[in-house]
Amino acid sequence: MTIEAFWNAYSNFAIIAFILLGIIAVLCLLRAIIGPRTADRVVAINMLGTVAMAIIAVLFVKLREGYLADICLIYAMISFLAVIVLSKVYVGAYKEKKKAKEEKENGNN
Repeated sequence: MTIEAFWNAYSNFAIIAFILLGIIAVLCLLRAIIGPRTADRVVAINMLGTVAMAIIAVLFVKLREGYLADICLIYAMISFLAVIVLSKVYVGAYKEKKKAKEEKENGNN
């Protein structure tokens, strides 16, 4: 097996990986839109970030460009921070809703 045959096989594998990752990204996007709960949406957005990092990683190996690894790491940090912020907002909104509900129940008694 020559090096050329290896790169041809790897190119076919990369194409299949891109197709599968694209399908997964579309499914995650649908979950983020449909929901039904806010937690489902946050998890779907986190998964979309992970799929984007996987796509960048496959591109990094396929194109043999070193800067793509840096982009992947930066994207991972940004995605992590985005999920933390979304979780904080979700927890804050949940606590506010719960507090308002308790005040309403106590006010009726």
